[in-house]
Amino acid sequence: MYAVVGCNECANMWLVTDPETSETAQCSRCGKTHRTAKLKRFFESEDRAAARQARSALLAKKRGDSAAFAEVDHVADLEAAVEDAGIDDREYLESSGIDADAVDEAASRAEGGGGGSRSRTEVVRDAVDALDDPTESAVVERAAADGVPAGAAREILTRLARRGELTESNGRYRVL
Repeated sequence: MYAVVGCNECANMWLVTDPETSETAQCSRCGKTHRTAKLKRFFESEDRAAARQARSALLAKKRGDSAAFAEVDHVADLEAAVEDAGIDDREYLESSGIDADAVDEAASRAEGGGGGSRSRTEVVRDAVDALDDPTESAVVERAAADGVPAGAAREILTRLARRGELTESNGRYRVL
């Protein structure tokens, strides 16, 4: 079940899924939390697309654009048209004189998917794992040799310990 509801604070309208089962709903514009039982329901439907269309019609009416809205396709049809409109990223890059394959390779390296480079976190974790006596100073020194600044290595050690990925006991770190 979908309901088009409105905020009494800012007059925003949005869709609420299963208004009978959820106790509260938060306005997407002003952030006010409302009890769903007390929200004014402008439209209800089992079909999400119908509820979206009703919300669009209500917003058009609220702005005095009902006639213009009547001439426009269904919201779902407009979404499909938007997806088909324009050019895709690859075509845009190539028309701008940029090598799209090089961009893809750079993106994959940045996401850790290639190029053999490791993130700073991986370098610090590997240093802890590789050292016989992984004290903070030894880990920082090893990470610095692999290109991680000392301050960043200390912060990463602290963060990994907080997250529970490392444990620290008597000044020695261990990967969990």
